[in-house]
Parts: sequence; C-alpha cells; structure tokens
Amino acid sequence: MSKLSGRILIVDDDKDVLFTAQLALKSKFNDIRTEADPKRILNVIESWHPDVIFLDMNFAKGATTGQEGLFWLREIISKFPESHVILNTAYGDIQLAVEAMKLGAIDFLVKPWEKEKLLATAINTYQLRKSRKEVNELREKQSELNRIIGSATPLIFASIAMEKVIQTANKVAKTDASVLILGANGTGKELIAKQIHQQSNRANQPFIKVDLGALAESLFESELFGHKKGAFTDAHTDKKGKFELADGGTIFLDEMANISPSQQAKLLSVIQNREIHPLGGEHSVQVDIRLICATNANLDLMVEKEEFRQDLQFRINTITINIPDLSERKEDVEPIANHYLQLYSKKYNKPNIEFSSSAYGMMKDYPWPGNVRELQHTIERAIILTDQLIIEAEDLALKEVSTDTYESPVHKSDWEIKAIKKAVTEHQGNLSKAAASLGMGRTTLYRKIKKYQLAL
Repeated sequence: MSKLSGRILIVDDDKDVLFTAQLALKSKFNDIRTEADPKRILNVIESWHPDVIFLDMNFAKGATTGQEGLFWLREIISKFPESHVILNTAYGDIQLAVEAMKLGAIDFLVKPWEKEKLLATAINTYQLRKSRKEVNELREKQSELNRIIGSATPLIFASIAMEKVIQTANKVAKTDASVLILGANGTGKELIAKQIHQQSNRANQPFIKVDLGALAESLFESELFGHKKGAFTDAHTDKKGKFELADGGTIFLDEMANISPSQQAKLLSVIQNREIHPLGGEHSVQVDIRLICATNANLDLMVEKEEFRQDLQFRINTITINIPDLSERKEDVEPIANHYLQLYSKKYNKPNIEFSSSAYGMMKDYPWPGNVRELQHTIERAIILTDQLIIEAEDLALKEVSTDTYESPVHKSDWEIKAIKKAVTEHQGNLSKAAASLGMGRTTLYRKIKKYQLAL
C-alpha cells in the first residue's frame, strides 16, 4: 500500500519519543519532521506547512501542568488557524484535554501511546485536514464562480411572465424555504436555481448541482451522502457526498422525478432531518443546506399513480415556481436571440452579423419545442455555417417550418398538432417518451394535448 503524502511534525523535548514516533509513522507517511525546541515551532510551520502537528504539553524539566503546551497551542492557532494539532502528554488530565480542545486542538493523546493508536490518530487527522482543505478550496472557487456568473450571465427576458418568475425567485431567495422549480427541458430551471442562490444569504457558499437523472442506482448513496474507506470494493479513500459538500450553501437536485421509490425514501429522511449517514460510517453528519429541486414531470400525476411519494413532494415544494415554455413568452425570443448572436459571433470571430427581419419573424413564430436551449443551438449553428453578414430565415434551418409560413399562427398550431400526434404514435402512446422526443417535459405535453383537445 502506498504511503500518504501528508506532512507530519512532531514536537517533543524527549529524543526517545521523537525517534519512536518517527519510526511508527514512517510506515504510513513519506514526510515526517521532528523538533525538540518549541521556540522553533512557528518558523517550521511557516516554512514547511505541516498537515498534522503532534505537540508535547510539557518542555521544562519537571513540568507537569501542561501550560507550556497550551501556550504554544494558542500561538499556533493564532498565527496559523488552519493547523491541525494533536497534544501529547504523560498526564491524563481530562480538564486539560477539555481546555485544549476549546483552544482548537483536534485530539489529545496520553503517553505512553500504542503504535496503532498513534497511527490511527495521525491518519484520521490528516484525512480531516485534507477534507477541510478541499471544502475550503471548493468554496473559494464557488465564490469566484458566483461572482463571474452574477456579472456575466444575467437572466434575459422581456415578458411579464418571466418577470413574475424572477420576482418570486428573489422573494424566496432571502429565506431558507425549499423550492421546487417546474418547467420543460431547456426553459432555464438551473438558471433560476442559481438566481435564488446568488440572491440569498448563502451566496458565498457552495452551489452544488446533482443531476439525479444521470445518477446510477448503485452510486446514489455514495454520491449524495458520501462513504468511508472500505465501505465497498472500490472505496479506497473517504469521500464526501454532495450534501456534505453543499454544507452552508445550496444543493440543487435536478430531474427530481427520476428517482426510484427506495431512493425517494432515503432522500426524504435526509431532507427531514438535515442529517446524512455516509456509507460505512459509524456516525451521522449534520448538514446545513438550502434545498432547491427541479423537474419537467407532473408530480401531482405521479403521486396519483403512486410513482412519487406525497410526503416527499410536500417536503420539497414549500414554494413552487413554474417556468413557462418559450412558446408562451414570445417577447423573450428576440432579446435571447440577440444575446446569443453577440456571444457566438464573438466566439467564432464573425463580428457584425445581424438577423434579417424574416429571421426574426420565423424565430418569433416557431414553437420552440426545445425551448431556450434549442434557440441557443439554432443560433450557434447558423453563425458557424453562414458566410454572410445577414442571417436569413432559411439559415436557421428550423424543422418542418418553411420560410413562407412563419407569419401565420394557424400554421404553427397545425405544425405542433402534427408533431405531437406523430410522436405519440411512434412511441405507442407512451407520453413520457413522446415528450422527450419532442424536446419538452411531460407537463408541457399534457398541457398542449388539453389545449388542442387531442384524442390520442
């Protein structure tokens, strides 16, 4: 088994202790340094950056009070607050241990210690240090990402419908209420989730997205709740789950309707108690998270069919936000299109490209079954392929919509009805598969079937 890469500093005035500890620890760690003079501790920490520090409590000859150790502990924590210090003493004073832990010590060992106990303490403290460092780095990256996203990726809309969505999102952002975002694929559910996070008191903490639809059943608990080393065959190290990584921030569970009944039960327990139990772990871990979920499914219908737990539905939708399809907010098409025109003309070094009036007309009339995502991809493709400075209607290459029919809403309805009937027939009445093939959610498909009074 390969050694751990952590740096271990042992500070003790007893050379025999230094030798014995170094001998025991070198079986698991590559970098070990010993120091007999406590006055050199701060210089060593500053220059060498140890992951774990073993600190003796008494240095002066005959001293037994432990006050020297407490003094140096205070100095270390004051100047290097991220330090992970383990105190060593030959005197098992419980009150001293309590005081040391209050000052910031990670653990407390009584000499003479057993080799196994020394190794276990060193390994556990190193893993703790490593995990905390990873979480801090993640939070720093997330904070910077939030700053960039907040300034560079604004929500683009002009419709009253989306204005109401944003108003609701901003109102709920200041609370810790659970939010359920409903909408078809490509409507911008993740953008709304990020908007809520960025406007909340947790904005500088992590925003962790989990695509539940892409998560294999066998990895569900490990990915969400974490695992301990040895919990299963490939668990070579401890791993924090998404809930623990989101501690203090927001966890966004996308494709919420795609999880099995057993997964729903496990998730319900965590959401209720804000407590996770890593696989293979002996203790539960409390998590402080803001929960945002999203789905394109009709959860009410799924509850009726007993495909989704009603108690879980109640837990995740203190506030529900419905995002309308792009076809229901035509005012947003032009500003969104102009945004992506600027973005991709710059990306592909094709400045001064514009849309013709016919292109604008077609985009406004087209039903956009794939919503904003389809509009985005359509514009990117058109910019890549065009050799002209004007993008015409035919350059958009929209499916089954000719350049001479874009002005008529009747033609749009006929096209949509035809597409829905064809998809439902091809998928033998399976509305979930039909909706997916059309690039829309089941909720949207149900609504359109009712709107057009289709007998399928």
